[in-house]
Amino acid sequence: MKCYCSIGCKTAGSMGPVINLSGDSATLTIEGEENIRVWHAVIDGETSPTERRFCKHCGTALWGYDARWPELIHPFAGIIDSELPPTPETVHIMLDSAPSWVDVPPTDVRIIHFAGYPDLSIEDWYKQQDLWST
Repeated sequence: MKCYCSIGCKTAGSMGPVINLSGDSATLTIEGEENIRVWHAVIDGETSPTERRFCKHCGTALWGYDARWPELIHPFAGIIDSELPPTPETVHIMLDSAPSWVDVPPTDVRIIHFAGYPDLSIEDWYKQQDLWST
């Protein structure tokens, strides 16, 4: 899932999109936790419950976590060291927030566009694609 939301792109230092993955939070192993800091975005005057984790030394965006869905963790694809499998389709979300200078690929059978959030959650998308494992 490629997200073009302004907060994600700005905090990740990305021209857009930020590539969101989803994983089982219970499987996350952290080395050097003392080097990680948390930031919460403020949206329309309200503090977001989503925790955005960053390296305190270099500012690299690591993952997002929201206690409303404690079983899920959302690492940024760029921090994953292991090979990631190709996906059967690519979903582009929050396109209404994409800067005009970002080159968004046209839709086709493998590229799906959404102006905002899709009705299908990222977990449901993984399950629909038979990519969800427990």
